[in-house]
Amino acid sequence: MSKLLAIVPAYNEADAIASTVADLRKNAPGWDVVVVDDGSTDATARVAGAAGADVLRMPFNLGIGGAVQAGYLYARENDYDYAVQVDGDGQHDAAQIDGLLRHLRAHRGELNMVTGSRFLQGDEEHGYRSSGVRRLGIKIFGFILSRVTKRPVTDPTSGFRMCDHRAIELFANDYPHDYPEVEAVLMVHAHRLASAEIPVTMRERQGGVSSINASRSIFYMIKVLLAIFVGLLRARPVVEVGDPAAVAAQRGV
Repeated sequence: MSKLLAIVPAYNEADAIASTVADLRKNAPGWDVVVVDDGSTDATARVAGAAGADVLRMPFNLGIGGAVQAGYLYARENDYDYAVQVDGDGQHDAAQIDGLLRHLRAHRGELNMVTGSRFLQGDEEHGYRSSGVRRLGIKIFGFILSRVTKRPVTDPTSGFRMCDHRAIELFANDYPHDYPEVEAVLMVHAHRLASAEIPVTMRERQGGVSSINASRSIFYMIKVLLAIFVGLLRARPVVEVGDPAAVAAQRGV
């Protein structure tokens, strides 16, 4: 039987984390849950633990990329076969995790990561879609990534993603820290792994405040575009599962 892990990065999500964990335990009962408390200054860690999740407490705020990578390190060290990222703010519906898993298993050997997209098959008309400025940015990022990867990318900022053991190993060794959702698509492609999207709906955040507000959206778009082009130029060694030399090279050994 496959070992399944839900990775929930959380920073000051005390208002939403209990309902997020409860949603996972109810609608994804076969999945273990680890909440990565990214140096929160509120009661996130305590509330998550009381809700029944395992909790990794970061010594200070690493940012979303560092928190997610910590989750993938936990997944690799504990020999999980599949890991799904779920935001701690309650936007992602745990009932849709089974669809991600079915798709990834149905394409075993062909795909290593599957992402839930808000913008497939008319789903952009349902659920939460964020602001108009951010949707414009998503379309621009998606256009560029689709051309680079030669696969359709409609929701590059979605954090609702599931990985197999090869992608777990990749992200445990190297994960983008600045704009991880977008750059992770490039990483998967650069390491000769494959990804795809399936349609999902998302909810508005259940608590807390987004780190990207309306006034910062344009600045965010410019910085992400720069990060994409830097990522295209950055050389990364290809990680092959079970290749100690490649893994050692990734770690700088």
